[in-house]
Amino acid sequence: ASDDATAPVNEPEANPADEDTRDDREPIGTILRDTVGVDAGEVEAAAQAQSDGDPRHIGEILVDRGVVQSDQVVDALRSQERQTSDAAARPAAEATIRVDVDLLDNLMNLVGELVLARNQIMQFTGETSSTNLIDTSQRLNLITTELQEGVMKTRMQPIGNVFSKFPRLVRDIALSLGKQVSVTMEGKETELDKTIIEAIKDPLTHMVRNSVDHGIESPSTRRSVGKPEQGNVALRAYHEGGQVNIEITDDGAGIDPARVAAKAVEKGVVTAEEARRMSQRELVNLVFAPGFSTAEEVSNLSGRGVGMDVVRTSIERIGGSVDIVSELGTGTTTKIKIPLTLAIIPALMVGAGNQRFAIPQVSLLELVRLDAADASSAVENVHGTPVYRLRGRLLPLVYLEEQLEVEPTESDAINIVVLQADDQQFGLVVQSVSDTAEIVVKPLGQVLKSIPTYAGATIMGDGRVALILDVLGLAQGAGLGGSGRAAALAEDQSSKAVQTESLLVFGLGDIDERGHDARMAVPLRQVARLEEIDGRTVERAGGKPVIQYRGQILPLIWLSEAVGVAPANGEEDLLQVIVYERGAHSVGFVVDRITDVLEEHLDAIRPSAQVGVRGSAVIGGKVTDLLDVEAVLGAIAPEMTTPEEELVDA
Repeated sequence: ASDDATAPVNEPEANPADEDTRDDREPIGTILRDTVGVDAGEVEAAAQAQSDGDPRHIGEILVDRGVVQSDQVVDALRSQERQTSDAAARPAAEATIRVDVDLLDNLMNLVGELVLARNQIMQFTGETSSTNLIDTSQRLNLITTELQEGVMKTRMQPIGNVFSKFPRLVRDIALSLGKQVSVTMEGKETELDKTIIEAIKDPLTHMVRNSVDHGIESPSTRRSVGKPEQGNVALRAYHEGGQVNIEITDDGAGIDPARVAAKAVEKGVVTAEEARRMSQRELVNLVFAPGFSTAEEVSNLSGRGVGMDVVRTSIERIGGSVDIVSELGTGTTTKIKIPLTLAIIPALMVGAGNQRFAIPQVSLLELVRLDAADASSAVENVHGTPVYRLRGRLLPLVYLEEQLEVEPTESDAINIVVLQADDQQFGLVVQSVSDTAEIVVKPLGQVLKSIPTYAGATIMGDGRVALILDVLGLAQGAGLGGSGRAAALAEDQSSKAVQTESLLVFGLGDIDERGHDARMAVPLRQVARLEEIDGRTVERAGGKPVIQYRGQILPLIWLSEAVGVAPANGEEDLLQVIVYERGAHSVGFVVDRITDVLEEHLDAIRPSAQVGVRGSAVIGGKVTDLLDVEAVLGAIAPEMTTPEEELVDA
C-alpha cells in the first residue's frame, strides 16, 4: 500500500471506539460499501479480523489492506455523525406543536366553567353524608385543579418576549438624543399570562423611553458630575407574594421634587399648601397626574403631558400598581406590581348588606375581628376619619356598607379586612367573612364598567352572582387615594374624571391677522401617540400618502383636506401627526399645529353638517369643532371602520 493508504486515520468529531456499537448510527463498513463501493467480502473480512482480536477499527483495517483511502474513511465518519445529530434533533422537533391562540382562550373559558361546576358540586357534597359522592367529588376536585394548572401554563409566556425589544429601542432613542446608554436585563424567564403580557407592553415601553429621555444625562453632563459617560437602564422582573414585580432603574439625574411641586402648582394639579404638606415621594408620584409634564420643550418623545397617567391607568386596569422612587443626582426606579393572571384568582368572600362580595387575595394582608367588648373603644376618630390602632400604627377604616350605600346591619362585633392599595394600607369593615374560594373572573357589562368600586363578577357555588371589589377603587372612593395625595384632591380628581372629557386641541389652516385658525379637538382616549415626522419621508402606496412607521406602513390623512379647510401655506418639513389605532389598523392624521390638552365639560354640543365634524363646543374659552373620526375614516379609510380585532404586535 502507498504512504497515503497506510497513514493513521484522523477521525473528526467522533470516537471510533464506539463506531460499531451505537444503535442510532449506520456501521462504517456499510457506509463505505454504499458510497465507495467496497466489496462486502472485504468488509466481512475486516469485521472477522476485529472479532479475532485485532484492536484496530474496521476503517483502519481496510486502509491498511489498501481497500480504501484514509480520506474516504473520514468522509464516512462525518456521514455517521450527521446521522447522530439528526436523530438527536428529531425528538425535540416532535416535542412541540403550534396551537391557535383562540383555541387556548376557548379552552381557558371551558376550564373556568369547569371550576364553577366543581365549586357547586363541592358545596353540595358538604351537605351530604354519602361517602361515595364525597370520594368522587374529591377526585373531581383534584383533577380539576391539575387541569386548571396545566391550562394556565399553556398561556404563560416569558417576559423576555417584551424585554427583547428594549435594547434596540434604547439604542435608537439614545442616538437621536446624542446620549450613550446601555441596557441590562434580569429575570427574562419570569412568566406571565398572555393577556397580562399584551397589557403591559405599551406602559413598559413608555417607561423605558422616559428613562432614556428624561433620566439619563448627556455625556458631557455625566462627565462633569463624575459619572461614566455611558448611562445604564436596568430591567428586572421577579415573582414575589403571588405577583410579578417589574423594576425599571436608570442611573440618571433623578426627579427633582421641588421642580415637580412647582409644575404641579402651576398646572393646578395641587395647591401650594397641599404641595408643602406632601412628602418627597408623594411629590415625585405627582408625575402621574393627567396632563403633567416637566419637559421644557415639546418634542416627538415628550413634553405633551400625554403618557404617565395612561401608564398608571393601564397598569391599574389589570389589577396592578405602579410607583416611582427617585433620588436626585443618583437615579430613578419605577416599580410595577401586576398579577400573574386575570382569569382564575383566589379570593376572600365577605358579606355586606346581606350581599356577598369577593376581594382578590393579592390585596389581602390580614383579618382582624373585634369583639363587642372591644369594638366601642378600639375605633377612634382622627380629623373625622375612623381609625384602628393596629400594633401601634393607625389604620384608617372604610365601611363597605357606607361605600355601597346599602342598609347597614346591626352587629356588635367588627370584622376588619386589612388591605393594601398601592402604598396605602386600610381596613375594610364588613358585615361577615365567609371563606376563601377560587373564582372565575367575568367582565362587567358596559353599564357597570364605569363604576370604580367593582373589578368584575363571578358565579358562586350555589349559582348566584357575586361582585368582585376593586380595592384601589374603594380606597380612592373613600378619599384615601392610591397615590398618597390629600383626600380632598382625590375626591376632586374623581369628580372631575366623571364629569369632564380630556381633549387634544389642534389647529388647521393658516392663522389670520386676529390670531385665529380652524380650531378642532379630539378625545384624548382616541389618540395613541403624537409624532413629529420629517415630511421628506412621505411616500405613496396605492396612490395614497404613507410613511414607514415602527415596522409598518402608516397611511396619512391630511385633516385640512378631509374637513374642507384650506391647508396652511408654507414648507412641510415637519409634519404634526396624530396616530390613531383601531384593532390591527393604524392611521396618521396630519394637522398643522398641536395646541393643548384640556379637560372640558361637553354638555352643550352644537350639531354641525360639515363633513368630518360632529359638532362644536366651547373648549378653553374658544369655540372649537369636534372631530368625527368615524366619518373621516368612513370616507377615506373604510377598512378602519370594521369591528376591532386583536392588536397585532408591531
